[in-house]
Amino acid sequence: MLSWARETAGLSIEDAASKLGLKSSAKATAIDKLEAFERGDAKPTRTQLLKIASTYRRPLSVFYRFTPPVEGEQGEDFRTFSGAVSKKETALFKAILRDMRKRQDMVKSILEDDEDVQKRSFVGSIPVTYDTVDAVQAIQQVLGIDEYHDFRKNLNTPDKLLSALRQKVEDIGVFVLFAGNLGSHHTNVSARVFRGIAIADEIAPFIVINDQDAVPARSFTLIHELVHLFTGSSGVSNDPSMVLGEERKTRVERFCNDVASEFLLPEASFSDVHPLTSHDQAAETIRNVALDANVSESMTAYRFWRSNRIDDRIYRQLVATYSSRWRNTEAKHNLVDQSSKSGPSYYTVRRHKLGKALVILVGRTLRDESLTHTKAAMILGVNPGNVESLLKGARTESGSVL
Repeated sequence: MLSWARETAGLSIEDAASKLGLKSSAKATAIDKLEAFERGDAKPTRTQLLKIASTYRRPLSVFYRFTPPVEGEQGEDFRTFSGAVSKKETALFKAILRDMRKRQDMVKSILEDDEDVQKRSFVGSIPVTYDTVDAVQAIQQVLGIDEYHDFRKNLNTPDKLLSALRQKVEDIGVFVLFAGNLGSHHTNVSARVFRGIAIADEIAPFIVINDQDAVPARSFTLIHELVHLFTGSSGVSNDPSMVLGEERKTRVERFCNDVASEFLLPEASFSDVHPLTSHDQAAETIRNVALDANVSESMTAYRFWRSNRIDDRIYRQLVATYSSRWRNTEAKHNLVDQSSKSGPSYYTVRRHKLGKALVILVGRTLRDESLTHTKAAMILGVNPGNVESLLKGARTESGSVL
């Protein structure tokens, strides 16, 4: 069980021994001690086992089993990969997914205890055979957006657009969280591994957006995952794929991509653009359209490809260019000492990642004494001692009494 938990946490024996704080002695090295635990030649103390459970991100009870537990329902995997993904990133992603599933389950339990709870009838209301434009109109109607052009008129930065869209989505009862790591930049998971997660539940629908991705790309992820909710398809997604087969997962993902791109970049916004036959011409046109719409160039390229403005060859070239550029950006970002950066406080950042809907729900149920600080901490992803400080700040910022 110790070996299984370490390996599924994406840790080598050397990394694990270091993270667990095991000390070398004259009789055995730290690695020797951990290997002895895993062979069963020695037993960890309860304190050490608690540290192991925390480091491997598994509940303590799992280490008293004889066999690893069966992984719970995680939804469908809609991702496609152009290259290999490391075991470490795979393990970190699975830990994020388990964490979000656990939080969603707890939120659902809270809401089910409310006599006035309402099912979100939009979940599963649109089939993937629906016309793309009709689907966009139906979703905008639920969101209360009469005319998208008017809605985004004064949203002149990608951040403002994302914030406004997130608020609209949360207003209809969806919890929208940002999560791209397990609480530390050392556990960052690239947007290439996942961009978004959708949990299509009628009581507590969840959307999780990887905040390691570029801000202009997150609006597309938000709407893409929202379409997943409308189609009733829970799962995880990454970059749009060129695969156009008729397999169910392919059709669902293609539909979500098409609807999201039509939503954010309707035909009228680039109707004067004619088919582009050169890479440079396409790149410049796409850059200008993306800047004007405050969305990503990769999404705009996808929209141009699906509307026959560019062919397969140019689209592949552009995707390769954008991917290379983003990998370089990620590499530079990861070299920066995050601890030395000045900026918003810990609680401000945490509230932003959690979203107003989740913070307000937890605050209200905690006030009503129907939720303990321990469970509130689990939902919020903080230590129990930090719950009140996080909620206190939310009261100040929103003006609401939690």
